[in-house]
Amino acid sequence: MNARRLTPALVLGLILQRLFELRIARANERWARERGAAEYGQKHYWTFFVLHPAWLLALLLEGRAARGRVNWAALLLFLALQPLRLWVMRTLGRYWNTKILIVPGGQRVTAGPFRFLKHPNYAVVTLELAAAPLSVGAWRTALVFSLLNAALLLGVRLPAEERALAAYTGAAPGQTRSGLPNSGGA
Repeated sequence: MNARRLTPALVLGLILQRLFELRIARANERWARERGAAEYGQKHYWTFFVLHPAWLLALLLEGRAARGRVNWAALLLFLALQPLRLWVMRTLGRYWNTKILIVPGGQRVTAGPFRFLKHPNYAVVTLELAAAPLSVGAWRTALVFSLLNAALLLGVRLPAEERALAAYTGAAPGQTRSGLPNSGGA
């Protein structure tokens, strides 16, 4: 299959997925705020609303310009990540959000993927940002947005989430455990 022809369908699927997730996140945010949730990381939240649409646009443009065939290994990796994304969302339930919201009295989530990774949703998104573009030959998009995402995650988002989780538990940032009810990622 030609990568150029797959690209629009891939991008459309990603857009629909992200819009569906934003709808869930907004409903979960309302639920959390009704229960007195505190939000952390508001100052950097906008960066993800620049990063992800820019990634989709770059993926579309570079993928449409690609002359090669679909990279099936990268596409299969991308597809394999989708059940993992759903697993994270289902495990967190109402606590899943794109924002860092800490609900007073919430319980620690230690089931599901949180048994294995401290921030499984971020791992999924990180791999998606590389795998989707690589599947259609958009290696520049994969490289640039993987680096940008890593800078945002490591430099801003994860420290903000760790501070939030520490505030939630009363523990120092290095003492938090995985799976507290939290944002689950962007």
